[in-house]
Amino acid sequence: MAGLRSWSGLLAGATLLVIAVGAASVPNFLTPFSLATAMATLGPAALMAFPVALLVITRDIDISVASTAALTAACSGLVFAAQGPTPVAVAVALAVGAVCGAVNGFFVAVLELPALLVTLGTLALFRGLCYVILGSTPISPIPDFYAALGNNTVGLTILPWALVPAIVAALVAGVVLRGLPTGRRVLATGGNPATARYSGVRTRRLRFGLFVASGLAAAVAGMIQAGLTSQVSPDLALGMELDVITMVFLGGVSVLGGKGSIPAVVWAAALLMFIRKFLQLNNVSGYAQGIVIGVVLIGSLVVTNAASALVERRRRSAVSAESTPATTS
Repeated sequence: MAGLRSWSGLLAGATLLVIAVGAASVPNFLTPFSLATAMATLGPAALMAFPVALLVITRDIDISVASTAALTAACSGLVFAAQGPTPVAVAVALAVGAVCGAVNGFFVAVLELPALLVTLGTLALFRGLCYVILGSTPISPIPDFYAALGNNTVGLTILPWALVPAIVAALVAGVVLRGLPTGRRVLATGGNPATARYSGVRTRRLRFGLFVASGLAAAVAGMIQAGLTSQVSPDLALGMELDVITMVFLGGVSVLGGKGSIPAVVWAAALLMFIRKFLQLNNVSGYAQGIVIGVVLIGSLVVTNAASALVERRRRSAVSAESTPATTS
């Protein structure tokens, strides 16, 4: 836990450094409009990152979240394209998201198939279904609710509604992980699944529920992204899984499971947001931004892996020193 707090501090320092460099070198970097658009753009990916973080802590992963978001938006788009009421469209999106999460959960938690391979397959499957459902023609216009969710701010503040679900998800995930018995079960499942099962933890049900939660979060993210783009298209949120995974691993969540901090993931999301805003205002293309994010992801994995190895060596050295009998002359 001390290591995770230190990592949060490093991320906070890196975020402040990027803010300082951006404010000094880029015009309009910290204007209210710039911050509001940056937070709104961050919202969908950040929302999906928190349930994925919990999944990674349990030694699972969901890389199909962006495709799930697109599929839920596509299905709800069919509803309002047929002049259906907005509440029905929202209900359809949430139902499809839950089903997508349940599909992943069934294959991973029930059939015990590797989560990486399963969600890689559903990433392609769900995205393909988007093209089957929508073809090459986006659905537009979208309901006012979607547009407001993607573009409006809370009252007179600069806080966009697009970020509010992510804030709620961060609070819920943080309370669950550190304040509730469910969080202890999540950590125990990731730390040692066999021991967790022998201790009475229903690991399959827990993991299945986390996949469903991931699908529901993706459904809300799909609505937000549709509001941001003012349309529902088959390539909605394409590539956003890279941002989601980067936030999780940059936030210090262990690839091997059993360790993670929601505040650190929050700082990772903030750092990623300011990096992207800095690149955008410097007219860096989306492809080049993807390269930078990929480098950040690999770098975070290298640093956290090296830090874990260093801590483990120090622990073994301390244990060896304690077990070695003292010699007397």
